[in-house]
Amino acid sequence: MQISLKDLKELLLEEKSNEVKTSSDSRSIIGKYVIVRTYSAGVFAGILESRNGREVVMCDTRRIWHWDGAASLSQLAMEGTKKPENCKFPCPVDRVELLEVIEILTTTSEAETSIRGVPVWKK
Repeated sequence: MQISLKDLKELLLEEKSNEVKTSSDSRSIIGKYVIVRTYSAGVFAGILESRNGREVVMCDTRRIWHWDGAASLSQLAMEGTKKPENCKFPCPVDRVELLEVIEILTTTSEAETSIRGVPVWKK
């Protein structure tokens, strides 16, 4: 099956239009504290600075290496951790660019306070 240049152009424009919609839809959570799960880099909690499709930039961000006291990331985003002493969250970084984001969860103020309160895990 061959595709014409005109059809290819229309497909590319449609894809570009979908990306713009995705980016503008996330404007309401820009500047909010969120939990982001990526395809292969892990889970991060911090302030969402920007989003473009599956790429996000976050600031004041901690990697969620291991958590306890919440059954899932959803519960962690809503309630925080009930066992901060068992969590492994390394020190915050000023800024991180994450590729292949597959989930963004907004957090409650209770969860943000809980996550920020977990002692820095070091080796």
